Amino acid sequence: MPPLLYDEQQVRTTIDHIVDRTFAMDFTWDWPAGVAFYGVSRAHEATGDESCLQSLAAWVDNQLEEGLPKLTVNAVSIGHSLIYLYKTTQNDIYLDTAVQMADFLRHDAPRFADGIFQHTVSQNYNFPEQAWVDTMFMAGYFLIRMGTLLGRADYLEDGLLQYHGHERFLQDPETNLYYHGWDHLAQNNMSAMFWARGNSWAAYTMAMALKDVEVTHPSFMKIHDSLRDQLSSLVRLQAADGLWHTLLKDASSYTETSGSAGIAAGLVRFNEAIGSPLYNKSIQQAIGGVLGKVTAAGAVTSVSAGTAVMKDAEGYRSVPNQRVQGWGQGLALVFLSSLLTYSLK
Repeated sequence: MPPLLYDEQQVRTTIDHIVDRTFAMDFTWDWPAGVAFYGVSRAHEATGDESCLQSLAAWVDNQLEEGLPKLTVNAVSIGHSLIYLYKTTQNDIYLDTAVQMADFLRHDAPRFADGIFQHTVSQNYNFPEQAWVDTMFMAGYFLIRMGTLLGRADYLEDGLLQYHGHERFLQDPETNLYYHGWDHLAQNNMSAMFWARGNSWAAYTMAMALKDVEVTHPSFMKIHDSLRDQLSSLVRLQAADGLWHTLLKDASSYTETSGSAGIAAGLVRFNEAIGSPLYNKSIQQAIGGVLGKVTAAGAVTSVSAGTAVMKDAEGYRSVPNQRVQGWGQGLALVFLSSLLTYSLK
């Protein structure tokens, strides 16, 4: 495969602008911040820019002074930033809070079907016995990271349980794409749509999990093979602009930046996991696509708004994409930062 060609200084400058624009936004302790600041943590890891770390710590410290709100499955995604802050500062307050959030998942989060988390996007909306693919990033990956960090088998195995349960209910055996959701009461995938950002949650977090799960663990190959088959379908659905349509198999739906950045980051991390530049061609196309969606002020554009499992395809096609969103900022940072540390360029 050909080597990647891009202007590294342009990527670094774009990362700086996205970080600055992100901290010009207001967040509560919830999943938009969880994704946005996960991206900031990846930016700091890749660039070493201490202002990223200082701004992230200042935001978290301010929130901790006010006390944690009532937690949900989605809101624990801020735990990703707590893990990073603990690793970089060794301040126990971050680890203690992350443990508190992991214990909430272990003991208090609603579950169904042999322990799968019921999706809870906020305290205001209830989706009884539904699994949404978002949970793989928000909670499943967080538990895997906590288990790895602390040597806690209970956290690790619970995180792996979420991966395997979501694969069971959401990965289509014919296309290998992930559905957005599963309704256990109705025993169906609801509108049965293949949503781009949802597939990015699955692809990226599975690729990252391959770094944390021992190759001798039975879960390693299960995750590897689910991801391998998903990516082989995704690269064949990439649009001409280097992005992916918000409905992956519907070319009449708009191409969407956050899902595309997450998918592309998954390709980068999978290549690293297998030690091959297998998907460099697709990654190359995505670089231009994502960079072309970032304004000079660091706003990531063409990002779909928060998206429930919509009733039909038209519902997804009609989700607005005019506003700057925390998850768009965060996933763009995840992808662009991955390029700076990519060993198979």
